[in-house]
Amino acid sequence: MSNKIEEAQEHIRQAEKSLKTSLLKWRPDFDVAADEYNKAAICFRNAKALDQCKECLLKSSDCHRQNRAIFHAAKCLDQVILICKDMNNLTEVRKYAEKACNLYQQHGSPESGASTLDKAAKILEATHPEDALQLYKHAVDVATIEDSSRQGAEYASKVARIMVKLGMYDQAADAIRREIGLHQQVGSEAAIGRLAVVLVLVQLARGDYVAAEKAFKEWGNCCDAAEVQTLESLLQAYDDEDPELAARALASPFIRHMDIEYARLARDLPLPKGVSIAPKANVIENAAASYVSPNSGAAEGGKPDTGTGLDDMEEGGLC
Repeated sequence: MSNKIEEAQEHIRQAEKSLKTSLLKWRPDFDVAADEYNKAAICFRNAKALDQCKECLLKSSDCHRQNRAIFHAAKCLDQVILICKDMNNLTEVRKYAEKACNLYQQHGSPESGASTLDKAAKILEATHPEDALQLYKHAVDVATIEDSSRQGAEYASKVARIMVKLGMYDQAADAIRREIGLHQQVGSEAAIGRLAVVLVLVQLARGDYVAAEKAFKEWGNCCDAAEVQTLESLLQAYDDEDPELAARALASPFIRHMDIEYARLARDLPLPKGVSIAPKANVIENAAASYVSPNSGAAEGGKPDTGTGLDDMEEGGLC
């Protein structure tokens, strides 16, 4: 290890020497310096001295940039991202990925720039999903600027999945619609059908049944028969406030086998509460005596007294 450190330091001395100017050497030799710094970085990496390795890679990138070798400057930053990963220093990954992407775009290689953003986002997705989201969004922009709709749709899918994972359902609905638009440009109808299912689920998660129904009417013609049947049952269940029917629809095989974020969304989707029926009143028999009119003879078991009984009529006659 000590030999590798000494070798790296010798490369650094050569790099610094090539950057010096004199009366006979008016311009620094950035090409030689970049190469020497890169060799030093390799030695430091083999010696597990990752901090020094990162520093040398950054210096090599800067020398390439000074020498107008933009592509090689970006490649050095790609290596810096991997070193940050090995150091578990993930807070700087996004910064270097965006710098590398900008350099690739300046060189005229936007595909390489978008690929760098994608690789960096994968590193961050598990522990820093917000940073990964921004990198994927940047990648979508780069791809769409270059009219690469298929690649843009792939990055847009990752944007939507992270937004669903983070519970950003309003933004996720917009991202899914953008992804649908990109798939339309390449004529991928099957992908649009699957996204129609996802968009309905996201709108239901937002609590907007009307928007969910609208999404189905707009894109349902791209769904296959099983997807149409499931979505019709699901929307009918929410319309009828039928939790059992909704649970059966959400348990359909193709929903359970979607991307993990969407499968979890379907699993955790609030079911309709159902139509509540008012409980019957509890009546206690014979709790109190029945009401009897004071004018009624029912209390004595006889007929009402009219003031002219039959006995009087028999004794006095009609007169």
